[in-house]
Amino acid sequence: MPNKTYNVLFLCTGNSSRSIMAEALVTTMGNGRFRGFSAGSKPNGAVNPFAIELVESTGYPTDQLRSKSWDEYASSDAPQMDFIITVCDDAAGEVCPYWPGHPMTAHWGFEDPAAATGTDEHKREVFHKVFRQIMARVNIFVNLPLHTLETNAIQHEIKRIGQQTV
Repeated sequence: MPNKTYNVLFLCTGNSSRSIMAEALVTTMGNGRFRGFSAGSKPNGAVNPFAIELVESTGYPTDQLRSKSWDEYASSDAPQMDFIITVCDDAAGEVCPYWPGHPMTAHWGFEDPAAATGTDEHKREVFHKVFRQIMARVNIFVNLPLHTLETNAIQHEIKRIGQQTV
């Protein structure tokens, strides 16, 4: 199905930075083939301003970005996900809700840029570094020939992406 749009949910604990940036990147880099979503197991209620700054640079609309619970995507009326990717170690170890449709899952761990301390310049540097790392993995992902691969091969590839050094 070369014309299918794949739904990808990125999960983190606070849903304030990494998962938000990944949502924007997969949507913008996927050129209509992917639609990104993000959520957290314990959303902190606000999107980090440095993450918003970087998301704006992609052209992704930021007016609807918000820190939200993964429960929104576990309900029967939520969009059905094709892929669920955890982007922080905390969410990777948590018990996830049941996901309708049994999406493929992977873990792509990234340092938490929201935990950076110091000057705004230093925090911005950490956010840029993590943003580039997420972008590198998303680039590999959106260029997989999903319509020609079998399910097991796709599952193997998305897990392999998370193991790559970026």
